[in-house]
Amino acid sequence: MLGLNTFAQKSKSINLWFFFIFYCLYFLACSPRYIQKELVYRADSYPHKIPERIILNLTEQPSNSMAVTWRTDTTVTNAVAEILEAQSGPQITEKVQVFTAISQRMDFKGDSEQPINVNYHSVEFHNLQDDTKYMYRVGDGKTWSEWFHFKTAAKNDKPYSFIYLGDVQNNIKSMCSRVIREAYATCPDAGFIIYAGDLINHSGNDMEWGEWFQGGGFIHAMIPSIMTPGNHEYGKDMELDPFWRHQFTLPANGPKGLEETCFFIDYQDLRLISLDADMIDEFSWAEDAQKLWLDSVLTHKKKRWTVVMLHFPFFSTKPSRDNPQLRAVFGPIIEKHKVDLVLQGHDHAYGRGMKNIPSFVDKSTPTSTMFVVSVSGTKMYDLADRNWMTRRARNTQLFQVISVAKDTLSFQAFTATRELYDAFDLIKQPDAPNKLIDKSPPIPERLE
Repeated sequence: MLGLNTFAQKSKSINLWFFFIFYCLYFLACSPRYIQKELVYRADSYPHKIPERIILNLTEQPSNSMAVTWRTDTTVTNAVAEILEAQSGPQITEKVQVFTAISQRMDFKGDSEQPINVNYHSVEFHNLQDDTKYMYRVGDGKTWSEWFHFKTAAKNDKPYSFIYLGDVQNNIKSMCSRVIREAYATCPDAGFIIYAGDLINHSGNDMEWGEWFQGGGFIHAMIPSIMTPGNHEYGKDMELDPFWRHQFTLPANGPKGLEETCFFIDYQDLRLISLDADMIDEFSWAEDAQKLWLDSVLTHKKKRWTVVMLHFPFFSTKPSRDNPQLRAVFGPIIEKHKVDLVLQGHDHAYGRGMKNIPSFVDKSTPTSTMFVVSVSGTKMYDLADRNWMTRRARNTQLFQVISVAKDTLSFQAFTATRELYDAFDLIKQPDAPNKLIDKSPPIPERLE
């Protein structure tokens, strides 16, 4: 009898320990924190053989070339891309061109402190036909992505449009994804997308880059992007985010040491220029180098339109965030070469102006350049009543569609719900500044 009691007590003790262990495992598995820190991180950040984070970037000559970048795990060492003119059916009747990728390994630690090893692969498609739709896929010869389409730029004056997005930065997957999708729905044939810096919030954070790529999804693989870095793409020691040059393939035609952050692209009749604003702000050598380079690039341009993009605004939507040194150094160059449009971010509000801005060269006349600041993410700042702004907005997520048709550049700013909030046209005039036609809708400004 004593032996039976002892056996029963031991069995009960084993059952209690089993229940305790099971409960602990169940709690960990169901804990939201555990799911957020482990399961989501694994899904977003641990690569595999299947290509992911596929993104197109414009090259210096987008009428006959295109760049694509993607990542896999480190077992993929023979990455390739296939391309041909887009077919109307599933039977591939034309010869597929195969391009061998340049592969670079990157090792880093994620939030879980577990080492993560990835291979980034990049290809530049060359000798393409202008104004032509292509289909392409990336992989290793056995494991492939889906087929994607893109279209090269034309060589003539054919009308085109592009999308401009201000700071994304925060709540990227949950709240900014809807903005880029609305932008795509509004302008599905956009030639490219501009990001005006602060794509993420913390430099070197792969989780946030994972959200950024999820937010754009297949759109990034079909419409090429160009991006200028913001202050959040730089670390405390002013080192560029280590993911920047691995996951993007941008032109390297800027000043030495600023490759793929300061560059220019000729898209049809547009010269598009990216300035690295944070480097200008922090280092005199970078300011001097970009000053000389910008003057040269604008002097030798042979395009009808010129757009400059950078993160820090020439004119801020709030006085405490003003950038007088930027204006003093680069304003006269902008004015000298009659830059048409400057697209900026950083201030987390919306403002645009031209007619109330004195010329950098002759203070008695207004500038001939339109300056725009915008935001697409959820981080919002206060908005001041500043004289330079003709139209402004606070606490509003926006995207912009810019269309060019010979001598007319049309600008439209839409809210996240695709409501037209602001609009204007710039019209080229012989031997005279651009004519501004204000087309802002008759709705109150959003100031609360």
